[in-house]
Amino acid sequence: MDTHLILALFHIIFVVPLFLYVGFQRAATPEWVYNVLFGLGLLLLVFHSYKSIVRLYAKSASAWINLFHAFLIAPLLIWIGYESKKTGRPYYELLLIAGFGALGYHLKSIIEIIHTVKVV
Repeated sequence: MDTHLILALFHIIFVVPLFLYVGFQRAATPEWVYNVLFGLGLLLLVFHSYKSIVRLYAKSASAWINLFHAFLIAPLLIWIGYESKKTGRPYYELLLIAGFGALGYHLKSIIEIIHTVKVV
């Protein structure tokens, strides 16, 4: 199975619902979900920082994806996880923007994958 398809499905099935749930629930979000966001943010920060360095040295055109996750998504998740129920509205709004953006971007990826599959 195509790695891009797996990543797109993962984001649509797990990441988007998590971001939208927290973004809409705001302070009504259970405390354990904030802990998940904090841990996920740390994991993303480490992984995508490393991956972006590797891709930048390789002069990969895909490095922007890792930089986006390391410098925007990871800090947002860490901040929301750290602030917990005290998180300000703008951060929840940014999480909603990220959730809807991820949904659109990964649906587009799936459509492109479907269009490139050749029927024999």
